[in-house]
This record gives sequence, C-alpha cells and structure tokens, in this order.
Amino acid sequence: MESLDELDTAILRELQHDARRTNRDVAAAVGVSPTTALDRTRSLYRRGVVRGARIEVDLASIGRPVQALIAIRIRPPARRNIDAFRNWVSRLPETLGVFVTTGTDDFLVHVAVADNEALYSFVIDRLTERGEVADVRTSVVYEHLQNDSVAPPPASGRRRGPEGGGV
Repeated sequence: MESLDELDTAILRELQHDARRTNRDVAAAVGVSPTTALDRTRSLYRRGVVRGARIEVDLASIGRPVQALIAIRIRPPARRNIDAFRNWVSRLPETLGVFVTTGTDDFLVHVAVADNEALYSFVIDRLTERGEVADVRTSVVYEHLQNDSVAPPPASGRRRGPEGGGV
C-alpha cells in the first residue's frame, strides 16, 4: 500500500469532493501554499494513488433512469469464457460497471437503461443469447448512493484480531 501522510490524505479528500477545484482552492482548504499543494497533487498522480478525475452524470437526464444489478453465472467457468464475457459486457453502452466475483455468481454487472422494457430486452436478448451464460438474476436499483470520499485506513500498524492478537 502506498504511504500517505496527513497532507496527502487531506489533498486526496479535497480532490475527491470536487476534482475541478483549482489548486489554489485545494491549498487553502488544507492549509498549505499552492506550490506545496501542486507538488503533492502531482506526486499522488505520479505514484498512482490518483488515476484520473471523472464527472458524475445524471442518468435520468440522458435517458437512462432505470438501473439494475445483474448477477451472472458463466459455464463452463474457464478463463477463456470469463475473459471473453468480461470484455464483451464491459463495452456495452448500458454497462456502468462490471465486478468479477467469487461465489455462486461470476459477475455482477451494473447497468442503466431507458425503462423496464429495455432492461428486459438487455437481459433476454443480449445476455441470455450468449452460450456461456448459464444463469442471470436481475435486481432493479431503487436508489444508488455513493461515498464521495474514500480515505486510507488509519496508520495504526498491524491490524488486530478480536483478542488483540495480530491478524
């Protein structure tokens, strides 16, 4: 894990809250000079801690108000099938995110579509038509909440188990 000090963490928090803020605003918010803030921000990018900035789109305003999480099981579970499906589904315009998982399901796919009919068509006409798809379970998303900031864990050394021993 990349070592982050308090200033790195503060800058990271500010950038996650609003990636479009000026460097001068970030510097003022964390209490350092603009030069220091810029140097630290560049270091976060260079070290790969920050990989980019994204905008948040209101899905309803672009005609995709219905979201769903689709659990998919692939058979046979060979690397070739898993890789091919992952590559295919991640390129579909309806797909917002793809999680490759363990357990009963191989994938959890987050999609956004125009309406329930479009969701049904996506599942029946697109997903189940693929030979490697053995099972599909769809859950409509009523509300999607996201944290706008993810902080590194506290630098407390080793994690402790319930009895105080190391894990």
